[in-house]
Order: sequence, then structure tokens, then C-alpha cells
Amino acid sequence: MVKELSLIFTLVLVGVALTLIAVGWRNRLRRQSDVEPLAEVPAGLGAPLASADGQYVASTTAGDWLDRIAVHQLGLRTNAELSVHPDGVLFDRAGAGPVYIPAGQLTGVRQESGMAGKFVEKDGLLVLSWMLGSRELDTGFRTRRADDKTILFNALQNLISAAPQADTDSGK
Repeated sequence: MVKELSLIFTLVLVGVALTLIAVGWRNRLRRQSDVEPLAEVPAGLGAPLASADGQYVASTTAGDWLDRIAVHQLGLRTNAELSVHPDGVLFDRAGAGPVYIPAGQLTGVRQESGMAGKFVEKDGLLVLSWMLGSRELDTGFRTRRADDKTILFNALQNLISAAPQADTDSGK
């Protein structure tokens, strides 16, 4: 009898916890309903300057590594390929839609040790800062191979420094 009561109590607690998580995510979606749609992936994107497989960690509000962006599935952690192209950056995510960031919307790239529940060694994550409408976001990416991180970081820095300033100023 005690085992059955323990099981029922545990199942009720799990059900309550899952319900609270779902309500919280739904409320986050409602709060972030003003986030603009993502840019479409251009048809003629061409060959990448650099690319690597890894994990798309999440997109968060810039400067607040715990505030995941729930809309457009930007807060979902997925396996992905990050490719840097002359006109922008593409996260080709498994199980979620692609995220294309035009070069003019990129504002910076840095290395961090963690964000949104993913913590790794010092400087283990690439974090791209970018504008989506009037919101500045941070997007984290963890490469599968450590050598790929340096190649991507340098390609991203070159892309950001070459991007036209007028595009980033008009987004703010």
C-alpha cells in the first residue's frame, strides 16, 4: 500500500512540474510575441568561407545568458552546422528551422564558457551578438572539434569587420 501511494504521489508531482514548465514556456512565448521574424535563407547562398558541425546552444537576450528566446524555436538546443558566408551566417539546425543572420545584423563575436544551461571549459563556446529588429540577441554555438572554433571565430570577425555599418545602424 505504501509503495502504491508513493508511486501516485510521485506521478502527481511529475505531472504538476511538467504543467508548470509548459505554462512558463507558453507565457515566455506570449511575452516575446513582438520579436520580429527571422530572415529568409537566400536561394543563392553559395559556398561557405568556413563551416563546422556542433551544437546550437540557444539564443538569449544580449547580456542576459539565462533569458532564452522562445519564439521561432531560437531557445531550442539542437545539433547544427554553422557556416559563414560572404553575406551572412547560417545555423542549419537538426529538428528545427535554419537561422540565417545577414552580415549587416551581426554586431560581435566572442568566446564564453557558458550560456543558457550549457557550461564548458573556458572560451569553449562561440557567442554571436546580432540584431533582430530592435532586439540584440546572443547566440551560442559549441563546435565538435576544438580546431574548428578558431577557424570560425576568425571568419566571423572578418565578416563583421567587413559588414556595412549602415545595415547595423538602421536596425537599432
